[in-house]
Amino acid sequence: MKKVLVTGADGFIGSHLTESLLEKGYEVKAFSYYNSFNTWGWLDTLPQEKLNEIEVFTGDIRDPNGVREAMQGVDGVFHLAALIAIPFSYHSPDSYVDTNIKGTLNVLQAARQLETQRVLVTSTSEVYGTAQYVPIDEKHPFQGQSPYSATKIGADRLAESFYRSFGLPLSIVRPFNTFGPRQSARAVIPTIISQLLAGKEEIQLGALTPTRDFNYVKDTAAGFIAIAESDRAIGEEINIATQQEISIGELAEEIIAQINPNAKIVCDEQRLRPEKSEVNRLLGSNEKIKALTDWKQQYTFAQGIGETIAWMRSHMDVYKAEIYNV
Repeated sequence: MKKVLVTGADGFIGSHLTESLLEKGYEVKAFSYYNSFNTWGWLDTLPQEKLNEIEVFTGDIRDPNGVREAMQGVDGVFHLAALIAIPFSYHSPDSYVDTNIKGTLNVLQAARQLETQRVLVTSTSEVYGTAQYVPIDEKHPFQGQSPYSATKIGADRLAESFYRSFGLPLSIVRPFNTFGPRQSARAVIPTIISQLLAGKEEIQLGALTPTRDFNYVKDTAAGFIAIAESDRAIGEEINIATQQEISIGELAEEIIAQINPNAKIVCDEQRLRPEKSEVNRLLGSNEKIKALTDWKQQYTFAQGIGETIAWMRSHMDVYKAEIYNV
């Protein structure tokens, strides 16, 4: 592949992946969600010399015509465009079906018609639900514990069907919890950091006992590229995981210790998921990605947290630490 399209390039992981692809020498077309302000999300924060190298296409992943036009002339597509916030999926599930399932179908149909060389469909560790065994490998059962995770399961299975039915050369990429610079406050790590940097003494959080397997975003981006560059990964669904876990409570205490040791954690009831919807444990296996690619984790959790705090210190203007961001 020489020229690739990144859908969701204006988002958190997508913007980092776009940068990483440029650094690896790819020509990149960035699919950004159309809006009348002509803003390109996190792409707008990149240095101008990097922006000059990117071909930006504005559109809507729910529109099959726009998706097909965006995919004209590219060798591969990294499909990251999605609605991902779990709390928002509780009251707006229709939009998740339209974006996550129908949007993925649009990419798959266009790739089949255009004979695209490689397609990477982005999944999520949330498709597994609470771990039935650990580490969670790619054979673990799926469980839709939120409308969000249900739509991602649907998108994954659609992708599998296009590989099995039409021979579409694709891989399903399943990152576990990713964090780093540019992540919105709907995720737990920037929620904690933004409240602390805003000077709050009481840090409002939901459940503290669930555990997660956290990838630093640059390692996640490297995982996408390693999978795309491996012919052995075609037809496979592959975790990107560190195979390490930490509870939300332990995570919060570690960040508090780095920023303001006097701060305390307070439970905010509106941040609690419904009991049967909460995913209590995620600990991923990375055996498969290591077997099929040359990927390996480059950043420790502590390094990633340090870089995230440093970035957020100089970008607090984009966070509303006083409200709950769903």
